[in-house]
Amino acid sequence: MVEALLPAILEQKVTGVEARASYRAIIRSHGQRAPGPAVLWIPPLPERLTAIPTFEYHRLGVEERRAVTLRRIGALADRLEATGALPGAEARARLQTVPGIGAWTAAETGRAAFGDPDAISVGDYHVPSLVSWALAGEPRGDDARMVELLEPYAGQRARVVRLLELAGDHPPRRGPRMAPRSIARI
Repeated sequence: MVEALLPAILEQKVTGVEARASYRAIIRSHGQRAPGPAVLWIPPLPERLTAIPTFEYHRLGVEERRAVTLRRIGALADRLEATGALPGAEARARLQTVPGIGAWTAAETGRAAFGDPDAISVGDYHVPSLVSWALAGEPRGDDARMVELLEPYAGQRARVVRLLELAGDHPPRRGPRMAPRSIARI
C-alpha cells in the first residue's frame, strides 16, 4: 500500500513534472537497487520514509505538509496494508482517516494498489472537465457534474475515466500550463 501511496501523495497539488522529479529523487537517494542485471530501483521501505527528516524531503522537492504525510504513512504502514483486503469504497474511506490523505489521494491509491474500478478522483484539476467534455460536450465541469455524468457507469467509473483519457479528446485549453516550481529552491 505504501508503494502506491508514495507517488499519490507526491502528486498532491503540484504538476506531474514536479511530482515525478520528487519521486525519482526520493527513490534514488533513499530507495534500493532491485536485484538482477537491470538498473532498477525499489521505493524506500516504510521505516526509511519515517526516518527521512522533513528538511531532507524539502531538498528532494517535497514541502513540509506532504513530507509529514509521507512520514506518517511510513509509521502506519502495517495498518495501511490491511486496507487492501477491504472492498473499494471501504478501503478508500479507511485511507481517508489518515491526516493528509483525502478523497483524491485515496482514489489514486485505490486504483494503483488494488485495482479499484470505481475510484474516481474527486478534487482533480483536470478530470471533471475531461468527463464533462467527453460525455456532455461541456467545456468545463466540476466534481458534482462529473459524478452526475458518471452515475450510469457506477462500479466501473475509474475505468470509464481512464478510457476517456486514452481517447485523447480533451476540452479546449483555458490558458498556458502551470509552470513547474522548485520546492527545493524555496
